[in-house]
Amino acid sequence: MTREQITADIVAARLAKGLTWHQLADAIDKPVMWTIAALLGQHPVPVDCGAVVVDMLGLDESAIPVLAAVPMRGGLPTAVPTDPTIYRFYEVLQVYGGAIKEFIHEEFGDGIMSAINFSIDIQRKPHAAGDRVVVTLDGKFLPYDWTAAEG
Repeated sequence: MTREQITADIVAARLAKGLTWHQLADAIDKPVMWTIAALLGQHPVPVDCGAVVVDMLGLDESAIPVLAAVPMRGGLPTAVPTDPTIYRFYEVLQVYGGAIKEFIHEEFGDGIMSAINFSIDIQRKPHAAGDRVVVTLDGKFLPYDWTAAEG
């Protein structure tokens, strides 16, 4: 069984059982965004958490070690996604990416925002003209360190 097959089984079983991502996250005591990403194949799932998910979704126990394996994050190189929700994040970076980079360098210096030491939160914010989607990316600043290995 491949990670891709397990991911498809997770999505199908969650929908068939009427479970929300929040319910799965609560059951394994993990943040909801981490849980969604992990169950969609982007993080290794600790064995104890994998066992809970497999039990809740009625999946075969052979999925547990596959869920626990370190995944190929981000998947293989592909074209820009055409799904409108995902594409908008590409659009945001096309429009604001340069400004975000400049701001980070001005405020922090030469470096990057980590996507490894990182969290994400999504909230709904009521607004008279239509509810707003608030996305918070919280990554550790990592300064460039131009050093070489000794020897």
